[in-house]
Amino acid sequence: MSYASFAQYYDSLTQNVEYARRAEYLCALMEHLGHRPGLTLDLACGTGSLTIALAERGIDVYGIDGSADMLSVARQKAAESGLDLLFLCQKMQKLDLYGTVDTVICALDSINHLTLEKDVQAAFDRVSLFLNPGGWFLFDVNTVYKHRYVLANNVFLYDTDEVYCVWQNHYEEKNDRVGIQLDFFGREGSLYRRSGEHFYERAYPPEQLLHMLEEAGFDKVYRFGDLSLQEPGEREERVVYAARKMK
Repeated sequence: MSYASFAQYYDSLTQNVEYARRAEYLCALMEHLGHRPGLTLDLACGTGSLTIALAERGIDVYGIDGSADMLSVARQKAAESGLDLLFLCQKMQKLDLYGTVDTVICALDSINHLTLEKDVQAAFDRVSLFLNPGGWFLFDVNTVYKHRYVLANNVFLYDTDEVYCVWQNHYEEKNDRVGIQLDFFGREGSLYRRSGEHFYERAYPPEQLLHMLEEAGFDKVYRFGDLSLQEPGEREERVVYAARKMK
């Protein structure tokens, strides 16, 4: 999926994400793990906001995303920030790097966009293949709790200076998958132009993710609450995983 319409409005609709705070958190998490980031990959980087925030904190980072439209925005933002950053267009489950890296970061529920177990396993396998021994894979996921009780069959409305967005969910209990329909009404003077995106997100139980990570060659895995260095609570909506590749 190209996310062509979503890319146009993504930054406007994610102003509450606080990328600088999330970058600071990831730096603190790596320090907590006793890990120096070294060469870092921001996997599924979207429009590059986190990539840029990490680079501004001195991390040697580049970004990969499966959407050329998202990366077009990312490249423009990096140039406007005075940063010469590399962005590559690749799918997570087909990751193919020029060499190995010391850290892989995959933030903001990107793993949930892989709705087939085989694709999650493939993505974990590819990350492990290109991680140096002892390197860390840091990613977060929306939880089963969030899919069942927060996203569920709810409708959300967003009204920004650039776009009016209607977000409609359809929850599938069988596999904790949520179908998401986004309808955008972009402002053009006194008129609006309508566009849309439809995609799915799937929540995976922790025991399943832990098994996949073990199968991919990660020998130590920690779980944290979102933006926290503490273990996640029962009603955590987003959980952060830190997985170390076997030395």
